[in-house]
Amino acid sequence: MNKYRILLCLLLVFLMAGQAHAQGRDMTVTVNGQTLTGRPFAEDGVTYVHLVPLMKVLGGWETTWDGAKRTARTETGLFTLSAPIGQQKILVDGYAYELNAPILLRNGRTYVPLRAVAELLGAEVTFNGWNVPVTVTGRSRRSYTDEDFYWLSRVIYAESGGEGLKGQIAVGNVVLNRVASRQFPNTIRDVVFDTKDAVQFTPTENGTIYNTPSAKSVLAARLTLAGADAVGDCMYFFCPALSQGTWIRQNCRYYTTIGCHRFYR
Repeated sequence: MNKYRILLCLLLVFLMAGQAHAQGRDMTVTVNGQTLTGRPFAEDGVTYVHLVPLMKVLGGWETTWDGAKRTARTETGLFTLSAPIGQQKILVDGYAYELNAPILLRNGRTYVPLRAVAELLGAEVTFNGWNVPVTVTGRSRRSYTDEDFYWLSRVIYAESGGEGLKGQIAVGNVVLNRVASRQFPNTIRDVVFDTKDAVQFTPTENGTIYNTPSAKSVLAARLTLAGADAVGDCMYFFCPALSQGTWIRQNCRYYTTIGCHRFYR
C-alpha cells in the first residue's frame, strides 16, 4: 500500500511540475513605477506580459481584437501595431519586426515578449533577478530636426534597404549612438559624412546616400528617432558578404547579427 502511495505522490509531483512549466512562472513587472496588471509570467527564459495593460501604461493606447485573424491591434499615433497569435513577429504598419519568442494566447489574452516589444516602443527593460520586479522605464528622448530625419532615413535605406524593419532600425541605432558619443560628430549629418579616420558609410562615397528612401526606411527612421532600440549601445556594423570588417572584429565586441549585418560594441 505504501508503495502505491509513493507512486501516486510522485505522479502528482510530475503533473504539477508539468502544469507549472506550461503556465510559466508568475512575474512582477513595473512600468514607469506602476505595477503592470494581467499576470506577467516567464517561460523558457522569456518574460511575457499582457499586451493591453502594457500599451495603456506606456502610451494610453487602446487595443482591439480581430478574432478572424487572431490578431490584437493597437493604434499608437505614430504607427499601427499588430500582434498575430503564434507568430514570432509583430507588425508595425504592416512591416514585420522579428521577436525573440512567439506571441501567445492565454486565457483569452494576448501575451507578448516584454523586452522586444518594450524596446520597440522606446522603453528600457531591466531584469534584476527572479524575486525582484522586472522594471520598464521610458527612455529620455532628444529632439530632432527635419534635417536629422532626412539624413537618417537616407543612410538607413542606403545601408540596409533590403533588410527587415529590425535590421533597418539597428542601422539607425548605430548612427544615433555615434551622435551621442564623444568619439564622433554630434549631428546625424556629420556622423553620416564623417571621414576623420576613413569613410564611415560607403553610400556617401558611391552616391547612394542621395537615393529616395523606401516607405519602410522612412518608418525605421521615425521609430529610431522615437526611441526604438534593436542593438543597444552598438556603434559599428559590417556585412560579411561585402567586407571583412577586420578593424571592427579586432577592436570591438560582437553583439548580434541581424539579417546580413553583424553589430559590434
